[in-house]
Amino acid sequence: VAGLLNSATSAAPSVLELDVFSALFCRQKDKERKSRLSLFLTKSGSHENVSPHKKTNTTTSNISPEAALQWSDSFEELLKHTDGVETFSQFLRTEFSEENIEFWLACEEYKTIDSETKLLSKAKYIYTVYIESEAPKEVNIDYNTKMAIQKNMEHPMRGCFDAAQTKVFSLMKKDSYPRFLHSDIYMRITRRKGPGATMFRRRSRSCVFNERGEAKTEPSAW
Repeated sequence: VAGLLNSATSAAPSVLELDVFSALFCRQKDKERKSRLSLFLTKSGSHENVSPHKKTNTTTSNISPEAALQWSDSFEELLKHTDGVETFSQFLRTEFSEENIEFWLACEEYKTIDSETKLLSKAKYIYTVYIESEAPKEVNIDYNTKMAIQKNMEHPMRGCFDAAQTKVFSLMKKDSYPRFLHSDIYMRITRRKGPGATMFRRRSRSCVFNERGEAKTEPSAW
């Protein structure tokens, strides 16, 4: 009997062995999930890059201070300018939150698709990359919004991401955008000036920027 007990005890896995097995199992599952995502992106024909480390920074040297100052009028105004969007994206990458603007842009593109086949493919791409739990670029949205999108994935409509897009837009406008206006990347552009220039005027009639990029109220301007 003692021999049988010793044999059974020696055959039982130790706590350390169980921990190692659990870690290896989780690692394998993670590899499988990433492999499925890579395969899906390849099959969908999407050329969108899901790796933030492979993105190339857009140069800001060719952006005029006058153009950049228009971005400070409102977040909506910034989004009208390609240079503004790309510069804002660079800023978000420094805060590790570039998924927000990328998701917003993907939703804008999604709403312009006419083909039902392409609409379905794009919807699955957006859901896989930005919405589902543990997605590589998962955006911060509430549970109910996430579940509503998940239910719509079988037959996605053109507006199935509208609620999530609105929430992400509001987050960027209230949180990231004010910090962007005081960031080094933005201030470097607005402070750039030609010979003899001492001040840049915004589109607003009540505010001007001095050579240090500081705003001054000027009620009698214009």
